[in-house]
Amino acid sequence: MKLECLALVPAPPPLQPARPMRTWMDQTDQRYAYRCLPLNIANSYGWEILCPFDLVITWNGGDRAKDIVVRGADGRTDVSHLAISHFNHGVITFHTGYLFRTEPGWDILTTGPMNEPKDGIAPLAGIIETDWLPFPFTMNWKLTRAGEVRFAKGEPFCLIVPLQRGQIETIEPEIFDLDERPELVKEYEAWSASRAQFLQKLGQNDAETVKQAWQRFYFQGRTASGPTETPGH
Repeated sequence: MKLECLALVPAPPPLQPARPMRTWMDQTDQRYAYRCLPLNIANSYGWEILCPFDLVITWNGGDRAKDIVVRGADGRTDVSHLAISHFNHGVITFHTGYLFRTEPGWDILTTGPMNEPKDGIAPLAGIIETDWLPFPFTMNWKLTRAGEVRFAKGEPFCLIVPLQRGQIETIEPEIFDLDERPELVKEYEAWSASRAQFLQKLGQNDAETVKQAWQRFYFQGRTASGPTETPGH
């Protein structure tokens, strides 16, 4: 599928594949946060739109547009083409600089970068029907406290992820007892026993277990009872 990114200005904000790395994950002990494969995948999901210059947002906590001041870190004030308080109530609206078009039946989820908390401000998510929309959408953030928030040059202010429309409506959750799936019970119990044994040995400072550091079943795409990887992992 093609994702058309039609530039609306001569120099739109840079667009890049989502980054796998996160500063807070780098700072965890032995960078252990990267052992969580679901986090790594989510980090890299979609495309990011980057702030083209250092941006400073100041809010006094009020609900009016004039209670928010947006400026460049270098003192520039002509930043409304990028960010402005449009909805008031502590909401900042970013202009992406693009008109996105998807193939029939595909939407775009827009939000902030995955797994990247930002002090003082939180991304708002939206889903847009970009297969027919003839005008651009915006990315909105909600300020969560009075004070100053900064976006550095090159920092993502928007993440876009294509979604196939109508699929979520076809999904119907069903709740069963695990005992109704004997083959899954076997796999679950094998994992549970392996996990308990691993943690016990780790607590006893078993040399081989400490060297292993963590179990890699999901990371390697295999179950506790099977040595082979799952196809498609």
